Amino acid sequence: MMAGFGHTTRKHPRSRDHMGTRSGPDRATLGIIGVICAVVGFLTLGIVFGPVAVVCGWLAMGRRWTGTQSIPALVAVVLGAIDTLLAVIGLITSVGIAAGGMF
Repeated sequence: MMAGFGHTTRKHPRSRDHMGTRSGPDRATLGIIGVICAVVGFLTLGIVFGPVAVVCGWLAMGRRWTGTQSIPALVAVVLGAIDTLLAVIGLITSVGIAAGGMF
């Protein structure tokens, strides 16, 4: 059976709710950007790149913890959190040492 003008072989066409938008970056790209930011954050400016990696990884995971996640997205969230934590600890200890105290 051939589909002509105005006739389709689909019984139920896709609704607009089930079709994703193509305007934003896709999840795989966000996961890779998050991993890159996490690695760069370990080298320099961890207080900036760590949270960026966490946000990119979280968006790449689809803003939920359940279900199937991509490996780069999960790595970005974990490394970004570690990176942020180390940067905050470094800031606290450097301020404490500069003030003349232990903490």
